[in-house]
Amino acid sequence: MATHKILLLPGDGIGPEVAREVEKVLGWLSGRGIASFETETDLVGGAAIDAHGVPLTDAALDRARAADAVLFGAVGGPKWANVPYAIRPEAGLLRLRKDLGLFANLRPAICYPALAEASALKRELVEGLDIVIVRELTGGVYFGEPKEIVTLEDGSKRAVDTQIYTSGEIERIAGVAFDLARKRRNKVSSAEKHNVMKTGVLWKEVVTRVHAEQFSDVTLEHVLADNCAMQLVRNPKQFDVLVTDNLFGDILSDVAAMLTGSLGMLPSASLGAVENGTRRALYEPVHGSAPDIAGQNLANPIAMIGSLAMALRYSFGLGEAADLVDGAITRTLAAGVRTRDIAGPGANAVGTSEMGDAIVRELQALAG
Repeated sequence: MATHKILLLPGDGIGPEVAREVEKVLGWLSGRGIASFETETDLVGGAAIDAHGVPLTDAALDRARAADAVLFGAVGGPKWANVPYAIRPEAGLLRLRKDLGLFANLRPAICYPALAEASALKRELVEGLDIVIVRELTGGVYFGEPKEIVTLEDGSKRAVDTQIYTSGEIERIAGVAFDLARKRRNKVSSAEKHNVMKTGVLWKEVVTRVHAEQFSDVTLEHVLADNCAMQLVRNPKQFDVLVTDNLFGDILSDVAAMLTGSLGMLPSASLGAVENGTRRALYEPVHGSAPDIAGQNLANPIAMIGSLAMALRYSFGLGEAADLVDGAITRTLAAGVRTRDIAGPGANAVGTSEMGDAIVRELQALAG
């Protein structure tokens, strides 16, 4: 049995609490003989600033490079509000993304049936929703140059942001989306604005070519990004995998996340290029460090455990184990187990550790 190397970076705030629940699930999977894991833990964010004066040490980065996957908790909080910008807690995560070459951000939008009433949309529109936004993470308007604000001769100011994409950047993010679709429902929707943007013209051209040359078995549709936003609200279950650029991905993934009614429960993955049959990857919950509830056993660990499920599926090739974890989360919610953030008025909420224990019990029940 292969051993999978995981670097656990719990971080700040509620990060260490939700990371402990992931370790329970890893322990159960190992104990059942489903997989073997070798886990290391290191500091990131404010915790690393306190210990080492930087948000990520070179040694921690080396461990991340050597790992098969990184599981990341959360960083930041008011304690570090006044540290220099260059060493702010979030800079640790940004360095990981940059130095590991994590160009593809996968953000699922999953609406668990037991929580469908929490969505702003009608139950029939969102119940059973399961889509993934694939966002290009290291190019586009956020990184293009020039990026500046200049004062003109008449005293007025002009701001410039530059949207740049190369065919190679589009090819690699399209490949991730098509590969992912083959593991799901075999459909990719590509969102851009080819009607008004030259980068959109190139995006559509390259995605079409990659599809024809390598992934013709996958259904491909093109959708204008503004129409895509409307369709996500009108009929979100028409989508499976949605691939788009950095700017539109930022916007559309937040729209899709809120369809679930529970932003704080959603996992995510950031993936690098395939090298020698493997790719570097970092998995993290969408929620922040929530310092107001840290250390009180109030945090919801589902997003962190869901991030582990993504690692099982996309880094380790353990699809059946990922299905077990996802199924255990669904069964736990169906049984009415709720942490405070998702409990209705008057409901008895359980703590972080109790939610983790409940998910492990459901894993045991599912495995028989």
